[in-house]
Amino acid sequence: MKSWKWLIWAVMLSVMLPLGLLYWHTSLLTCLLLAVWVAAVLAYSFFYNRRHFEEELRLQEKTLQQAANRTLNHHRHDWMNDLQVLYGYIQLGKPDKSLECVGRIKERIALDSRIAKLGIPSLVFYLQSFRTFRSSLELEVQVEEGLQLENKLSPDTGEELTQVIMQTVRAYQYSGLAPEGDTRKLLLGFAQDGGDILISFESEGDHGDPELLQGQIYNIVQGKIIKAEQSGRGKPNVELRLPLGM
Repeated sequence: MKSWKWLIWAVMLSVMLPLGLLYWHTSLLTCLLLAVWVAAVLAYSFFYNRRHFEEELRLQEKTLQQAANRTLNHHRHDWMNDLQVLYGYIQLGKPDKSLECVGRIKERIALDSRIAKLGIPSLVFYLQSFRTFRSSLELEVQVEEGLQLENKLSPDTGEELTQVIMQTVRAYQYSGLAPEGDTRKLLLGFAQDGGDILISFESEGDHGDPELLQGQIYNIVQGKIIKAEQSGRGKPNVELRLPLGM
């Protein structure tokens, strides 16, 4: 990142050469040389910046595609596991277990549908892809039936909400220690409370100092329209409240 910026500055500073020549000997030739030099520098800077940003865009697109592939593969693996378990129960002639398995599959489908209906692409992608990343934190998502945010929040507010949720989850993820091979659980809930959207964080397991964690979350929402509230004494449980129509 720094190398290409230094290169652009070096090219722009090269204008000092014809400018000094013009100062030392003013003539029509030196004026033309300065004009051509400046035009060449501007053209080079424009095309170089354009190529650089195109490369950055391609890299971001590739990263997004890789994340999407991981998410799809992970969901496919989950579905295959569920189907294999269901097939095993059917072969063993256990109708009760088969019905339980079908019920779990229906619940997962319903949850995925409710998450998708939140309507904020970046938030939906984050929630659906979180399980694909290796982490000591298990994120369990609950979404109130019928909750849709797409037409209730502006695009900028939706992106801000996504960033705040991601940073808050990260604060829980890196607070406290989990025993080796074990995971901690974080329940993330979405509901509508009157004219507000309520996002709740309820933790299970050791998340370190609750006051320190809550202080980190308050710093995350500082200066934003999203407000953080403590929801449990002695526990690092927090609720984020966002007014609708923002």
